Amino acid sequence: MDGGRPQSRIETRKGGPPEQLGLPLTAFRGLGYTQYGNFHRVGGCSSEGATLSFAGLPNPEAGQNKPMRRPQIVRELARATSAQAVLWRREDLLLYEYDALSALRQPQAVVFPTTTAEVVRVVRVAARHGMPVIPRGAGTGLSGGATVAERGILLGFSRMKRIVEIDLENQRARVQPGVVNADLSAAVVDLGYYFVPDPSSQKACTLGGNVAENSGGPHTLAYGVTTNHVLGLEAVLPDGEVIHTGAKFWDRPGYDLTGLLVGSEGTLAIVTEITVRLCRRPEAVKTLLAIYDRVLDATRTVAAITARGITPAALEMMDGFTLRAVEEATHAGYPTDSAAVLLIEAEGLRETVEEQAEAIEAVCRENAARAIRQARSEEERALLWKGRKNAFGALGRISPNYYVQDGVIPRTRLPEMLEFTSEVEKRYALRIGNIFHAGDGNLHPLIMFDARDPSECERVVRAAKDLITRCVEMGGSITGEHGVGVEKNELMPLLFSEDDLAMQQRMKEVFNPSGLFNPGKVLPTGKVCGELRVQVSVGA
Repeated sequence: MDGGRPQSRIETRKGGPPEQLGLPLTAFRGLGYTQYGNFHRVGGCSSEGATLSFAGLPNPEAGQNKPMRRPQIVRELARATSAQAVLWRREDLLLYEYDALSALRQPQAVVFPTTTAEVVRVVRVAARHGMPVIPRGAGTGLSGGATVAERGILLGFSRMKRIVEIDLENQRARVQPGVVNADLSAAVVDLGYYFVPDPSSQKACTLGGNVAENSGGPHTLAYGVTTNHVLGLEAVLPDGEVIHTGAKFWDRPGYDLTGLLVGSEGTLAIVTEITVRLCRRPEAVKTLLAIYDRVLDATRTVAAITARGITPAALEMMDGFTLRAVEEATHAGYPTDSAAVLLIEAEGLRETVEEQAEAIEAVCRENAARAIRQARSEEERALLWKGRKNAFGALGRISPNYYVQDGVIPRTRLPEMLEFTSEVEKRYALRIGNIFHAGDGNLHPLIMFDARDPSECERVVRAAKDLITRCVEMGGSITGEHGVGVEKNELMPLLFSEDDLAMQQRMKEVFNPSGLFNPGKVLPTGKVCGELRVQVSVGA
């Protein structure tokens, strides 16, 4: 005991964020939570065995653990679902201050529905009390979209995880929003099918979260992002009405409400069922690793490949700093003496793949690739992709904290953008690792910093804003797949005029006139003008 406050020892096992292990993520509040590989970093130390102080929680030794009376709204939520489906005590709510971005505020309650009918009842309870409702999947989002901006009821979908129907004859599936992305592919892989969108967090993130953010992934270059694989939705409106959009077939007549809801981050309706497209696994796959002594040559190769009319299934890039961290963490076979690599994948019919791989190799050599390797086995291919998808975590092993950005530029301007990133690195005396979906220009610069240094924290936010602003100036966007959330909603005026934003606000009010669904997300609130909203400093 220290000063009458209880000490709690948090111990995590390998395999996922504390949230997925049933641990309160906000026990780490203000200490700079960072995931790396199978471990998770809190401030400057691993979360395995980290000792933290929970100030202000009931202390049994001090006789403060008297039963607390449930608030009226909690009793109503329990009747709408079950007593076991509602969390309301402060120590239970600690976890839900966070997603993978940062901490905001605790919800008034967290509810775990199991059916659409329960979601309807919860939404109606919230409406009677004028209480916001915030939907949440696995909490892996990087823009604060699943956190509480001011107050509200957090609707957790971890218990709505049924695959309702698999219809292979029509290559369709119906799922609840809590189904984990990778689990859907695992359910049909032995039958020769899979679900294409593959975010790096696919072993943890849910399809409901993918729909909310319109998630992408390395293999969406050729096949499209989440919206291209969602055919229909069941969703609940703020008054409890249930609507159905789209169908099992393409191009249903009328307005494309499915396309409107995908990527709306829970601000228009709360999705309770998703109809998705399944794809056949390709007959053949070739994975190439092109190795470069200059970053500029690697970026020029990206534009040259697409200029030849070649569209690989995936086209990823890592700079030398990043790939050295990846190799140290995963031992995937990345060359640690190179300045950059391109990880390229061709897939389809065997003959077509052979031709495409030869054409890609030729372009790489024309643009000064010093070597090109082909994965010789499925195991070698899997290891290369393991390195790529664990890259964020690998960088977490060598830095107390990092802040990842998610901008988009035309791929022809990659050389120019990476030169600018180097300038920003020098201007703010920071280290920036570059890893991104090169084929579609979706950048993920990772800015290394130490949250214990207030000056460094300030420089990180300024550097990130400079990078995102330059993306927009180059004809790109403030986000490619991580969403707007609360992180970038005040930057929306960089992309849209006042009239554009007013139109979007009117559209939002058609679905969500009370503003109770996920308030403070996507559209600017006007409270902070033109700033990134992210907590990167150590604080109480």
